Amino acid sequence: MFAKPKTSPSADAPAPRQRSGVKLEPRVWLDKTLDIFRKPYVAPVSALGVFAVVLATFLNLSGDPNAASPSARVKLDKLNPPTANSHAAPNENQSGMQAFTLDSLGMFQDAPSDGFNLNDPNAPPIQGTAVITMPGDPGQPAAGTPKFTTSPLTPAPIAGLFQKTDGGPLPMIASNGQTPASAYARPFKSDGRPMVALVVGGLGLNPTTTKEAITSLPPQVTLSFVPYVSNLQSWIDLARAAGHEVIIEVPMQPVNYPDNDPGPQTLMANAKTDDLISHLNWVLTRATGYFAVSNYQGSAFFKDRSGVGTFMDNLKSRGITFVDDGQAKGLNGAWARASADRIIDSQINSTAIYAQLAGLESTAKSRGQALGTGFAYPVTLAVAQKWTQGLDAKGIQLAPASAVAHQ
Repeated sequence: MFAKPKTSPSADAPAPRQRSGVKLEPRVWLDKTLDIFRKPYVAPVSALGVFAVVLATFLNLSGDPNAASPSARVKLDKLNPPTANSHAAPNENQSGMQAFTLDSLGMFQDAPSDGFNLNDPNAPPIQGTAVITMPGDPGQPAAGTPKFTTSPLTPAPIAGLFQKTDGGPLPMIASNGQTPASAYARPFKSDGRPMVALVVGGLGLNPTTTKEAITSLPPQVTLSFVPYVSNLQSWIDLARAAGHEVIIEVPMQPVNYPDNDPGPQTLMANAKTDDLISHLNWVLTRATGYFAVSNYQGSAFFKDRSGVGTFMDNLKSRGITFVDDGQAKGLNGAWARASADRIIDSQINSTAIYAQLAGLESTAKSRGQALGTGFAYPVTLAVAQKWTQGLDAKGIQLAPASAVAHQ
């Protein structure tokens, strides 16, 4: 059907001459090749094969858009867990996390499905390395894990700073007046130089980036954790054992809700007071050892003055600091307050991040202190690690976020 029928040669036509050991003329080879492709299915199948080869080549060349970008390899060594007040190991195979992530760029697709036990002292070292790509990086990050002096913070919980509830330990001010805001903050003493504080958030969702933030960033960097993470207490214990003070993030309604949904415990604008307090208490009882809470989104919630007032009053009555990403600047309340001057990775590339960090330095030098916040993107961690190592030479003191909070 697909090939033209062959015509029989005429009886009077002379037979073509062939000589033994002599190759066929090019014209003869062409005719034989065309005859093959005139057979049914040969031509379509051949064309399909050529298409498959071309497609495979294209995918191979375009599969990694960052193939030409500079990258840094950071070795992930096993972290020794704290010996006191240990909890169950963090569960790396989280479910239901997508409602509370900034993962629209697929940052967390490398999370292991089988998990690993951070609290098992006999567990073998985690194999492999994490490749951190930094598009447009003007310089290479420092090789290897930086060396810095650290000491574990007091294990949580501290007696007198929580009340037992069915949902978990709820923070409270102790009878002697001690607050979680002061007891769980990292001790700090100013040396008179301008101070810069940095909060890295979104932690707990991805075990690799969470562990990298805990181990590679100086202990003066404050770490902020997502409340929906299973075994959140284990991550907080690990962070405090490495010297980091800790924040828990409170999901709040954004203006584009419900298209952008921060999760089932979101503080909603114009919500009933009982519902708002119930959702807030759910977050506060997820773990102990945090000195402050921060906002996750909240552009709509912060417009509800009544709801914000209830939120702040509850934090103040429980001795908890509120640190926001800059959206609540000018709003007072809570036990103590701090608002970020810059979000350092609103553009997720190292050049933009370095520019934002330079802006923090300028603010600190002119005002005496500055606070930046960022998300635990691999590029953010790599840039922050390198940046913090150069602050002393610039005459700037790295401080925990609690040090720039005010009452």
